[in-house]
Amino acid sequence: MIELVRPTVDLADSWWTMVDAFGAEVIHGSSLRAEDRGRLRDPAVFAVWVDWLVEQARDDVELPEGRVPSSYRWVVDADRVVGTVALRHALNPALLVVGGHLGYAVEPGFRRRGVATAAVRLALSMASARGLDRVLITCDPDNVASARTIERVGGRLEDERAGSCRYWVPTGL
Repeated sequence: MIELVRPTVDLADSWWTMVDAFGAEVIHGSSLRAEDRGRLRDPAVFAVWVDWLVEQARDDVELPEGRVPSSYRWVVDADRVVGTVALRHALNPALLVVGGHLGYAVEPGFRRRGVATAAVRLALSMASARGLDRVLITCDPDNVASARTIERVGGRLEDERAGSCRYWVPTGL
């Protein structure tokens, strides 16, 4: 059963197994930057980073310019991290074009199993609980799998901007 859990150091080994499975691929919705992968292998640094991820959800935390409050979740299947989700609580001008409210990724070995659809549906429930009646999800025009996932959960293509397909998805609020 797919569930979304707050990032925790208790899942560090599983997290790194997932990260390694992605190789050099960008892990959308993770807030993991490629240049940080090495230093985050240090358990103490990883713990600080996990705390930072959790803090991002607080609306009263001062964030760096360009960032918005976001709820990060790890997609877990049978106690194994298999993906990531970021629910951005608001849109800034950049996210309105590329990024949207919701970013997500599923480990390559767990794709084509309904994991992304289940995770996005759970994230839509989170968005609804935050009072959002619809969310923007974007994907690259050549990412057919992501487009299908977004459409499967009710997304409707609005347009393409700056090389990004923009879908609005009702949350069921």
